[in-house]
Amino acid sequence: MKTIHKFRIEPGKEPTTLSLTEGYRVVRCEYLIPDKAVYLWVEQPLNVGAPVLKRQFRVAFSGEPVPRDFEYIDTALDQFGPEAYHVFAVPAENQADGVEPENDSLVNQPLAASDW
Repeated sequence: MKTIHKFRIEPGKEPTTLSLTEGYRVVRCEYLIPDKAVYLWVEQPLNVGAPVLKRQFRVAFSGEPVPRDFEYIDTALDQFGPEAYHVFAVPAENQADGVEPENDSLVNQPLAASDW
């Protein structure tokens, strides 16, 4: 089985760290006007024994440089403003925590800030 979780990604120079199940796949990126924030929807396997990995994502504005090895994921547009938010995945080798499975509590739990 699998599911899709929603994660808020903060813009700025510092990447947002997510705890994702191995085999995850980003399926959507969108700017939600009521929250004034960028969100990622991530498909993840529901295998109980699957390792949980820390992955980092960075939001950059149009014209803002990012390292060449960052992987472009998608662009989220503010429908009522002039901004475009470009989401990049930070390569595992550039992350401070590397790709080791995580044993601590989740860094960014899906829907943690919502009423779902």
